[in-house]
Amino acid sequence: MAQLHPFRGFRPGKDNVNKVASRPYDVLNSDEAREEVKGNPWSFLHVVKPEVDLPEKTDLHSEAVYNKGRENLNRLISERYFVQDETELLYVYGQTMFGKTQYGIVGCAAVEDYLNDVIRKHELTRPDKEEDRMNHIRVTNFNAEPVFFAYPDHAELDGIVQRVVSADPEYDFITGDGVGHHFWLINDNSDIKRIIEIFDCEIEFTYVADGHHRTAAAALVGQERRKVNSSHRGDEEYNYFLAVHFPASQLTIIDYNRLVRDLNGLTAEEFLEELGDGFVIEEKGSDIYKPGVLHNFSMYLEGKWYSLTARPGTYNDDDPIGCLDVTVLSEQVLGPLLNITDLRKSKRIDFVGGIRGLEELTRRVDGGEMAAAFALYPVTMKQLMDIADNGMIMPPKTTWFEPKLRSGLVIHSLD
Repeated sequence: MAQLHPFRGFRPGKDNVNKVASRPYDVLNSDEAREEVKGNPWSFLHVVKPEVDLPEKTDLHSEAVYNKGRENLNRLISERYFVQDETELLYVYGQTMFGKTQYGIVGCAAVEDYLNDVIRKHELTRPDKEEDRMNHIRVTNFNAEPVFFAYPDHAELDGIVQRVVSADPEYDFITGDGVGHHFWLINDNSDIKRIIEIFDCEIEFTYVADGHHRTAAAALVGQERRKVNSSHRGDEEYNYFLAVHFPASQLTIIDYNRLVRDLNGLTAEEFLEELGDGFVIEEKGSDIYKPGVLHNFSMYLEGKWYSLTARPGTYNDDDPIGCLDVTVLSEQVLGPLLNITDLRKSKRIDFVGGIRGLEELTRRVDGGEMAAAFALYPVTMKQLMDIADNGMIMPPKTTWFEPKLRSGLVIHSLD
């Protein structure tokens, strides 16, 4: 069963949260981060993207960068922009987007659960990205950003959370993208105890929704600490790492779409003819067409949108991977027709999260940068959990979660 660990979080005060809270490290590049921190020395980007305070050509994986992150975090703590809670708590983090609010329980997940596959994964991780986040944790001695987990819905947990959020939040603000962020402290000992009991006795698995590299890095650093501590007991803070746990039904996975730079030597007419073997094709004209069901795709080619409906036999709904539309597109189009076989390395394909809208696909094709675009029906949480439960790995660039967690609302010390 899953462990959930309360902790003494370091948090900004109510008056400082708008200055501190930032986007996560991996959703903007260094130049964007430098622009975003202008005039704001308290932004948490100074901690999670500390290259903003170093010369532009600095190696992002150098000791200087990680040391600067530690220095900036220590400054925020010494200047009391972060203050540690006096007792071990759990928290609730709510996010509102497009009129819908999702509520996650903020607590620490267990290193042991990651190692024993109680925490289920659905993506491969890259060693270089793991090492980057491990170095950040090693040097700062904090889990500076939470990972984004899901758990199977549980009515009693929902009831406790609803009771907590009926009170005024500790933080309540709207970011520039229009997303509302709300944060509550769970400081009733009976509620904390019961939530921990439910996870320990009734939540068999949790699932990494977003943040596989941060999850792996946090768990591996915890494992390192165990090995070098001759007095290791098992209850030290390094045995746990920061996570926000959401009930699966509240989460929204947005479409993750594909653009291709060329048609592999085919004309548009030849490409459409080849597509007819695997799809029923309907021309939709110049107005944007968005797929509305599984196994239906939209394609933008030479100024026109098309509906592509996969023919029976091109997918396997009894196979957790074979039923995915990203699989159908790869096996019926990208590989055999366009000779794009390695989605991780090919320079002939690009990926756009659906949060940017299908207008972005139109823009890039019309501008001549790309030859064609494909929009996909989004993956469901059930599909994600089925794949993770079967020990399978999703194809690259399959899921896009929105809204993203804000960084700097609470952080976890490894000491």
